[in-house]
Amino acid sequence: MIERLDHVNLQTTQLAEMIAWYENFLHLKQGYRPNFPFDGAWMYAGAVPVVHLVEVKTTPPKATDLALEHAAFAAKGLTEFLERLTAADVAFRLVRVPDIPLVQVNVWDPDGNHLHVDFHASEAEGIDMEDFKTSRIKA
Repeated sequence: MIERLDHVNLQTTQLAEMIAWYENFLHLKQGYRPNFPFDGAWMYAGAVPVVHLVEVKTTPPKATDLALEHAAFAAKGLTEFLERLTAADVAFRLVRVPDIPLVQVNVWDPDGNHLHVDFHASEAEGIDMEDFKTSRIKA
């Protein structure tokens, strides 16, 4: 029986940039990684390595009709997250999910992988979401 999603594995030609982005914006921490015969990094949320980065020499081909469209993270600290993204001029899209108390911040890492970071809607109280929708939308 499946208990939970364990991790997302991403291939990249820009390992250092990807490590820095996941550390700076998602506050994941680089941690222990087995001694594989190829370079990479495991990025941890607490004690769990949720993003595995694998360095490759050439950019993997991008499909136009990917089956996996994004990965998502549950988080706390919406205001701080939005401030961090805005201060660094990182593009994002803020979405209130209909019918459930959830706010998504859609972001794209340096390789263009689509992620959304989910916050309880109560954290959006007092935030003018329309300002963010019009000023920070990624094309």
